[in-house]
Amino acid sequence: MRFRARKTFRLGPLRATVNQNGRWSFAIVVGPVTHNLTRRTTSIDTPGPGGFHHQHGRRTRRGGGQR
Repeated sequence: MRFRARKTFRLGPLRATVNQNGRWSFAIVVGPVTHNLTRRTTSIDTPGPGGFHHQHGRRTRRGGGQR
């Protein structure tokens, strides 16, 4: 597993995270629900391993695979 340095700043329900490359990510956290404003994803924290992640907006395919 690769080491990733990052720092999170919290201001109420708003979270701002900066990583080792200087890129910023913003999120709103309300209870177990997190909505990432930068990546436009929503995740729900569930008990145990795993969780629920949903991507908003149009779907984009990455990689060179054929479908």
